[in-house]
Amino acid sequence: MRFCLLIILMSTGLSAFAAPRARLVLAGPTAAVSFPLIHMVETGALADWADKVEFRHWKSPDQLRVLLAKQEVDFSATPVNLPAIMVNRGMPVRLLNVSVWGLLWFVSTDPQVRTVADLAGRPLLTTFQRDLPALLLERLLGAKGLTGERAPAIRYTGNTQDATALLLAGDARSALLTEPAVSLLITQSKRQGGVPLHRVQSLEDAWRETFPDHPDLPQAGIMAHASVAGDPALTRAFVRAYDQSARWCKAEPAECARMVHKYLDFMPTGALETSIRVTRLESRDAQAVRPDLEALYRLILQHNPEAVGARLPDAGFYGP
Repeated sequence: MRFCLLIILMSTGLSAFAAPRARLVLAGPTAAVSFPLIHMVETGALADWADKVEFRHWKSPDQLRVLLAKQEVDFSATPVNLPAIMVNRGMPVRLLNVSVWGLLWFVSTDPQVRTVADLAGRPLLTTFQRDLPALLLERLLGAKGLTGERAPAIRYTGNTQDATALLLAGDARSALLTEPAVSLLITQSKRQGGVPLHRVQSLEDAWRETFPDHPDLPQAGIMAHASVAGDPALTRAFVRAYDQSARWCKAEPAECARMVHKYLDFMPTGALETSIRVTRLESRDAQAVRPDLEALYRLILQHNPEAVGARLPDAGFYGP
């Protein structure tokens, strides 16, 4: 009888000896990488693993670092370089998957700016100077020869809200921003009736043109923090549930947007829906895309090694 019970438990992915946890905290930013987490909470996808599962919104990578330091998060959406830094500093975290392969857009009110090359010598806003979008921008501009006198005059803002305010006020003309902020910004620009704001090019399209040997650009995924990283049954169950939720969000963008709006009510459902449609939301196990991750990490290591913790993570870092 005990043997039969063990087989049943193993077949359902449950541990024969682990009782459900009291609580699991899933955290993420205002971006499509978080939307499957919200769907998982709403649908009880991890009900067999915890008595309570909740979503916690973070507004910047610095805030996420604080939450992780306080051990207030179990699973979090994250830019792919942050867990590499953490594991290389001795913290037992894992990158479980990569789910976002495109969320950065160049936008402009300047009709002469139609590609990244047109930004040569022109002002450009962006955010998070020490984090992944800025690192990707720096690598892209360098590879395209937009350096020295041809380099865009980059101005860093403290957050997306500041960049949006400058663009809407006409104090800036071009920016590199993330979804869904871009969709919201375009909607607000149309409502104001001023100079129209247009999508110039996604950073991912520009990257694909510039680095054809490594056309896929892993940007964000889910990290298992120390509290859960050592529980392979739970992390595997999490990855399966996240993958199902990501597919649902992509297939049902309007329904997903309405669900997400309950948690991020400052974002209109229309902007959320547009962001789902234009974002490449595709959940893939970190182990399966390890070559893409290592190609990106190596590129960063050449120019800013501390941004990935000064070395490639070991094999155990990738996947549940």
